[in-house]
Amino acid sequence: MQKEMQQAAEAGFRFGDVMGGDTAFGGSEVVVIMHRGSAPDRFDYRLLATNKTSTMQKEMQEGGDAGFEYRGQTVFKSAFGGKEVVAILERPLDAKAIVKYEYRLLASKKTSTMQKELTEAGDQGYEFVGMTVAKTLVGGDEVVAILRRKL
Repeated sequence: MQKEMQQAAEAGFRFGDVMGGDTAFGGSEVVVIMHRGSAPDRFDYRLLATNKTSTMQKEMQEGGDAGFEYRGQTVFKSAFGGKEVVAILERPLDAKAIVKYEYRLLASKKTSTMQKELTEAGDQGYEFVGMTVAKTLVGGDEVVAILRRKL
């Protein structure tokens, strides 16, 4: 999927949206919509997929350090039988200055715990950018929220 997104980006397309689930002919898969933007900007993409929150946190931070910005996420059933969270990151190719982000992932089974953690992170300057509800490898059904702040 990342390779296909890169090819579309080279042809002038930009990420629009992502959704995971069952399709009529493909079974369980991730579907990404790319569209031509009005600006001639070019973009680079990273697709991250994992069933462990700690791995996603690490990979998102590596992307943030390289100037990638969160664009979307979804959950899909992997070929190995589990469910994975997929996140899409984007950065402009022609940026004069790279904006770096610090990412934080929060995962909780209880909405009251999530609300408390979101409030605390907001007080530390993080902004909410996305959320999924998924069955994770370790925690079972969890709410996973992605937050970021500029470095």
